[in-house]
Amino acid sequence: MDSKKPGVLRNLRQKMLPNLLRSKKSPSKSPVHLEHTMDHRMSSSVPDIRYMRHDFSHVCSSPPLQQHNAPSYSSPSSPLVKPKRGLAGGGSGLRMEAVGGGSGRSEHRLSVPVDSTDWASSQESFNSLCDEDKSSPETIYRPVGGMEAEELALPEMITVYSPDPPSVEVSQDSSQSEMGHETPAVAENSRSSLRSFLLTINLKEGRNLVIRDRCGTSDPYVKFKLDGKTFYKSKVVYKDLNPTWNETFSLPVKDLNQKLFIKVYDRDLTTDDFMGSTSVTLSDLEFDKVNELSLPLDDPNSLEDDMGVVLVDMSLSRRDGDSKKGPAGGASQNFRLSESLRKSQLWTSVVSVTLVEGQELPLDSQGGQLFVRFRLGEQTYKSKNHCKVSKPQWRERFTMNQFLDGHTTLEVELWSKEGRRNEECLGTCEVDLSRVPVNQRQLCTHSLDQGRGRLVFLLTVNTCSGVSISDLCAAPLDEPNEKQNQLENYSLKRSLKSLRDIGLLQVKVLKAADLLAADLNGKSDPFCVLELGNDRLQTHTVYKSLHPEWNKVFTLPVKDIHDVLVVNVFDEDGDKAPDFLGKVAIPLLSIRRGQQITFPLKKEDLGGLSKGSITLELEVIFNPVRASIRTFQPRERRFIEDNPKFSKKALARNVLRVQTLYRAIMSTLQYIKSCFQWESVQRSLLAFLVFMVTVWYWEFYMLPFFLVLLISWNYLQIRSGRVSQDVANMDLADEDEDDEKESERRGLMEKIHMVQDTIITLQNLLDEIACFGERIKNTFNWSVPFLSGLALLVFAIATILTYYIPVRYIVLTWGINKFTKKLRNPYSIDNNEVLDFLTRVPSDVQKVQYSEIRGSKKKKIL
Repeated sequence: MDSKKPGVLRNLRQKMLPNLLRSKKSPSKSPVHLEHTMDHRMSSSVPDIRYMRHDFSHVCSSPPLQQHNAPSYSSPSSPLVKPKRGLAGGGSGLRMEAVGGGSGRSEHRLSVPVDSTDWASSQESFNSLCDEDKSSPETIYRPVGGMEAEELALPEMITVYSPDPPSVEVSQDSSQSEMGHETPAVAENSRSSLRSFLLTINLKEGRNLVIRDRCGTSDPYVKFKLDGKTFYKSKVVYKDLNPTWNETFSLPVKDLNQKLFIKVYDRDLTTDDFMGSTSVTLSDLEFDKVNELSLPLDDPNSLEDDMGVVLVDMSLSRRDGDSKKGPAGGASQNFRLSESLRKSQLWTSVVSVTLVEGQELPLDSQGGQLFVRFRLGEQTYKSKNHCKVSKPQWRERFTMNQFLDGHTTLEVELWSKEGRRNEECLGTCEVDLSRVPVNQRQLCTHSLDQGRGRLVFLLTVNTCSGVSISDLCAAPLDEPNEKQNQLENYSLKRSLKSLRDIGLLQVKVLKAADLLAADLNGKSDPFCVLELGNDRLQTHTVYKSLHPEWNKVFTLPVKDIHDVLVVNVFDEDGDKAPDFLGKVAIPLLSIRRGQQITFPLKKEDLGGLSKGSITLELEVIFNPVRASIRTFQPRERRFIEDNPKFSKKALARNVLRVQTLYRAIMSTLQYIKSCFQWESVQRSLLAFLVFMVTVWYWEFYMLPFFLVLLISWNYLQIRSGRVSQDVANMDLADEDEDDEKESERRGLMEKIHMVQDTIITLQNLLDEIACFGERIKNTFNWSVPFLSGLALLVFAIATILTYYIPVRYIVLTWGINKFTKKLRNPYSIDNNEVLDFLTRVPSDVQKVQYSEIRGSKKKKIL
């Protein structure tokens, strides 16, 4: 077969030359049109072709074909191709290479080695192209109708040689003709790596998904991953194994030779459960057509055979060539993702819930506690624990945000708790918020399922328009008209309108610098989460940067001027929980209007500095009258608070705080005692005169007047600089890091003794508080008849004296006795008669210790 190759080449050349000469002489084929066509067909895989348009006017005659036996080198994106045969079997074909000429121009030769078995099909395709060329000279420059670029590509056949080895020289006419068929395939195949495509995805629904919750359902949501990054997360559909999402989003894609991974999770309070995954190869999608896909879910680590399917519509389209150059594609992607993220965060109404009481609740056991859990979408509120009674009274109020496309069903659950971890759901009920009138309070009395009692609560749905997310160039308060409207809305003359609308907060999240590197590549994927009370807003993610710039503006309604704005910086970590990078806590009352401030990031417990800083610009507008009224109302509690964990560091710190307060109280009492002891004659005399005048002219208004004087005195002291507001250095370091430092300095026994001393101090403090209360109780319950009778006699005498003698005189008599006791008896022992009496009354522990054992009845000392 090798001997027939020269004949085939000669036959091919004889058939193609007439057509090439005819097309060259055709007046319709202008050089301008050829230049445009060649520009359209450029490819980075064949870099020398773009210079061919300069040499078409210097076409020479076709030199004779020469065979060569030289090694061939592939393009950077192709593997190395070496011929397996000798001179006859090395193959010949079209080759383009640059040869220097005397006039400074270069001739280009393209070499396309083809296996001998492909010659027949290649010759037929060339003949068909030549026949079509007679009727349309442009046919050789566009792909065959109905075929995509991937079908025209000829892998394992296209090879770009190095410019120096010997080649088969072909005339420019032959090169031009054969490239008319081959170059589109080369260009289309190589351009696919640089071309930008737009992938539009419509997540429709899931069917027959697996069960992951104990109630027999799941709370599914979907994550879409491409190139190892999660670029879209759907909403959560609660308690549904056949969820409907109907969410549409778009994404620019440059490489079609990658897979799009779709993963389904079950939303939980702690860790989300995996429900299966699937993937789609982008190159399998048809262009400019809606691909309706039914994707079965699978989990290699699960024993379940059928995990359900996800129905997705995908369409892939080519984007304009100019859009792929520069950062326009990335900016478009960020815009789409941030727009989707923005819409999913904004709420349009606020649901106010007041939990009143429970009625006819079951009492399976006397011990334990009851609490109520409310759920609206992903928001969950847990009420206070109440002891188990048939009619518990909670009387607490909270609010939840209702989103535009969010859930309208408020789920209410009654739970029983015994111990730290043993919880049981006693009953549930649901409320359809779409049926609740807006701005009207509704009294709801809902019976729990299985007839296990009723829950009574109040519901109010109020509209909310104070939340927004915008770009830096469109900040709401930067517009004079909008800012004037807000100042007018929160002015003093409108103080008694909308008392719950306290104010408005605008946060400009500008940038961060020098963040922690959380990824293996030495970078991070940071994003910010803003928290104000129970409201949360989030920025988009800036990938692979330690100095991100978000330049976003957030506005939040202020429900309490005493709230604290918390800005958390996290590192996005795909399907895993985000890594913490730092946080900042800013009280609203400390915000200075319109100033750009760079805050150093702190650790998670706000006890020490973390790495990096964040730059914010804050502005708050509020009505002082509404804020003052709100101050005297119950503070809003967090939705779900973490269960407290034991920390010896926190225990030691709290004991130290109590000791500090105790020392301050004892210091004040010691100062008063020194006045009675006449340690300083001037001070004691002045105190005695103030006491006499105050008691003699006492009126009740003097009590708040005294507090006014005290607060004013402290204000003057602080303004003069004599007293500082700064809190003394308090150790808030993280326990783990502190343990590492302590381990270098202390041994195990020293740590044990330190913890032991702290616990002993706490034990004694609790014992004193308990004894004091128990002794007061035992005074009135005749635990010791003598002491109870003595107390009865004293109270009877006090009743008679206060009936006949004004209290003013009694207090004067007591004061004169206290001030003159030291003068009358310099060696008297100072005492408190009431405390001395209570020390004689036994506590409950002492009662058990001193009691006699009667029969077999024994009491245990705990």
